[in-house]
Amino acid sequence: MAPHLNIVPSMLVLLLLFISASKVQSDAFDVVAKFGAKPDGKTDLSKPFLDAWKEACASVTPSTVVIPKGTYLLSKVNLEGPCKAPIEINVQGTIQAPADPSAFKDPNWVRFYSVENFKMFGGGIFDGQGSIAYEKNTCENREFRSKLPVNIRFDFVTNALIQDITSKDSKLFHINVFACKNITLERLKIEAPDESPNTDGIHMGKSEGVNIIASDIKTGDDCISIGDGTKNMVIKEITCGPGHGISIGSLGKFQNEEPVEGIKISNCTITNTSNGARIKTWPGEHGGAVSEIHFEDITMNNVSSPILIDQQYCPWNKCKKNEESKVKLSNISFKNIRGTSALPEAIKFICSGSSPCQNVELADIDIKHNGAEPATSQCLNVKPITSGKLNPIPCSGPVPKTPSASA
Repeated sequence: MAPHLNIVPSMLVLLLLFISASKVQSDAFDVVAKFGAKPDGKTDLSKPFLDAWKEACASVTPSTVVIPKGTYLLSKVNLEGPCKAPIEINVQGTIQAPADPSAFKDPNWVRFYSVENFKMFGGGIFDGQGSIAYEKNTCENREFRSKLPVNIRFDFVTNALIQDITSKDSKLFHINVFACKNITLERLKIEAPDESPNTDGIHMGKSEGVNIIASDIKTGDDCISIGDGTKNMVIKEITCGPGHGISIGSLGKFQNEEPVEGIKISNCTITNTSNGARIKTWPGEHGGAVSEIHFEDITMNNVSSPILIDQQYCPWNKCKKNEESKVKLSNISFKNIRGTSALPEAIKFICSGSSPCQNVELADIDIKHNGAEPATSQCLNVKPITSGKLNPIPCSGPVPKTPSASA
């Protein structure tokens, strides 16, 4: 059942790329010294930042855009390639978005588009100042939400390394990865209040060779969410919580979604979240496929639903509840997962009646309920393959006729 992941070669390519680039003296483009940016928290950084990027991107030798320490106001910026040589951004300061959500007419704040051989590092902070947006972002206010910006977007980016960056209080998702190839996000810090809506830490779709490593994510939605078209991905050494856990999906909501395959999540710690290791698909709606998904060596601390396959995912009760999910799930494993559950139902496999889950494996599971009742396991339309120590006993609990909705 092990996926054929091409992750190690892609990471080696990135490492060699940046080692070779570092041997060449890169040109530095300082937004303050050369382009007149002011670290006063009031003067818009947009033009100096964009001017520095354009000049660096046009360089035929490796180049670095430098944002020195200090606080900068940034209305928005769209940083486009292709560039003529490898390019870096050294973010040392704190970059703040306008606090008023009405300043944004589309869901973009900082966007990288069509860039290859790219690195961003430096210990800097992207502060979305999202507190006003959190108060207004309700499920009924869809038009408002559609204009809320993601803190950092990577669209069509290839061979990239993002290290030692903080995303704080994004108005919507913190980081969105779309149509990217061979991109590593390492030692990131993501933080937002646990009640902040739709603030997924890292969301991706239609990307291959994404690696998320050694990062700390505290937010109000999924720590990491994996959308359609994601292939050959490694997530490891993540601390997650508060939030909604690490999720495949949601899937099946839209037509022509691409398969999700070859995802390995390992050596993570998930604490005080509503979910832990989760796969979620919509009932009814549209088809899709999820395969070769492997959760291993994960610690759960007071997680409401530590292990969850939810093919009746229906937030806000807005779905076709009486229909089965059309998304096919196969070759999924949960191995060496231990810790505590906030609710008795430590394991819930709610699979589709029209397309039951295939080859679901449970091995070496030890999850105890924090309350007086013992932990239980629920199974619907699935017969898991089991091995090793198993607590709770697989499929030992009854499945309610209407499983509770998960966020």
